[in-house]
Amino acid sequence: MRIFGLPVPFTGEKRKALNSLPMDRGGWYPLIREPFTGAWQRNLEINVDTAASFHADFACKTLIARDIAKLRVKLVEKDKNDIWSETTSPAFSPVLRRPNEYQTRNQFWECWVLSKLSRGNTYVLKVRDDRNVVTGLHVLDPTRVQPLVSDDGAVFYRLSSDNLAGIDDIVVPAREIIHDRFNCLFHPLVGTPPVFASGLASMVAINGQKASALLFENASVPGGILTLPGEVNQEEEQRFKEQWELRFSRSNLGRVAVMTGGVKYEKMTMTNLEVQMIENLKWSAEVVCSVYHVPPYKVGVGVLPTYNNVQALNVEYYSQALQSHIEEIEEALDHSLGIGWGIGIGTEFDTENLLRMDSITLVTTIRDAVGAGVMAPNEGRAKFDLKPVAGGDSPFLQQQYYSLEALAKRDAQDDPFKPATPPAPPQPETPAAEDKPAEPAPKPPAAKADIAAQFTRALQAVYREAA
Repeated sequence: MRIFGLPVPFTGEKRKALNSLPMDRGGWYPLIREPFTGAWQRNLEINVDTAASFHADFACKTLIARDIAKLRVKLVEKDKNDIWSETTSPAFSPVLRRPNEYQTRNQFWECWVLSKLSRGNTYVLKVRDDRNVVTGLHVLDPTRVQPLVSDDGAVFYRLSSDNLAGIDDIVVPAREIIHDRFNCLFHPLVGTPPVFASGLASMVAINGQKASALLFENASVPGGILTLPGEVNQEEEQRFKEQWELRFSRSNLGRVAVMTGGVKYEKMTMTNLEVQMIENLKWSAEVVCSVYHVPPYKVGVGVLPTYNNVQALNVEYYSQALQSHIEEIEEALDHSLGIGWGIGIGTEFDTENLLRMDSITLVTTIRDAVGAGVMAPNEGRAKFDLKPVAGGDSPFLQQQYYSLEALAKRDAQDDPFKPATPPAPPQPETPAAEDKPAEPAPKPPAAKADIAAQFTRALQAVYREAA
């Protein structure tokens, strides 16, 4: 029997004792340790799911996941000049375009990154065909996967049943799982989610919001003191308190109270420290953003930088919050598909859309690149989705530009600034004497007397004919 191209049981594997990692079952760090001594006794543990409900934590995770998901994964190949260019392959391109039958490419990468940010680990099961080529990828529930290590150090993964992936409870070797993890603080195979560091700040904000919600339910009235005359026992105090809350709180706010016998009610006031809810929420949100390395203005916290440079802001966000995740995914994909630098083919996220510049900066950058000979005109036109034109496939430079080698030869002269002497015109070659043809002898010039006699004779002949 074979599942995803693997024999069950795995006959090619030596039987080994598999030991689970010393971590909590049901996902890594579902319960963050005590934020302070004695918190467990007071039921103040920080749960991952509860802390993740804070708006800043939710915004950071979804922002990173969606920005990575919108990037297209390219299959690239290295040529003889060590330049990586996009290519296609019938073995690898289909799984990159559609990882599985129930998710689009964007949904798959968003699920990948959200699992990593929420639990610190992403487990992806590979599906193979009869050629042993990966034809499908399934992101598994991280709470239903457990790494196992054998006595000789081999890594396996225990997978619980998953109807989408089409598996039952099974143990698979590490070669059939893509395990993307980060913040491996305690074990190389166990990642730690960012909420491990930001959970307390999130709970401060969540508890503050809960208290604020209760306060606003009571028309922002913090409470008061009900004074009874004389000495009353504890049962009477409790009865007066319950009756007062029943008659004059929540839906009964604003009703008129009639008190006799010296009973008094005094409203309590809040101090300045107790009303700084907005400052507390802002501080908590900034802490969460710092843990995810996301600029606060990206999630609506803080003020947008005043300088007008969209590309600089995007580059800062990319280098701090996205680049490490993108590089790790590319390496994991190359390793899982059996490609990489060794065979000159790999995967690469297309970050062109993410780092897109504003129109003015884009035009200026392309103009300078084309003018400097770095980019051909048709390559610049492609940035604007314009069709190529004739003669625009090669870079060009101005005619008066000289290479450094030519300038070095000029400077090596005695006087580099002396005007150049124009070369002498070429002289016609004189044929050898033996090859020169004989020229006819020149006729001697006629004498003046002979010319006069000839003129006289001609004139006489004219007169005779006239007579």
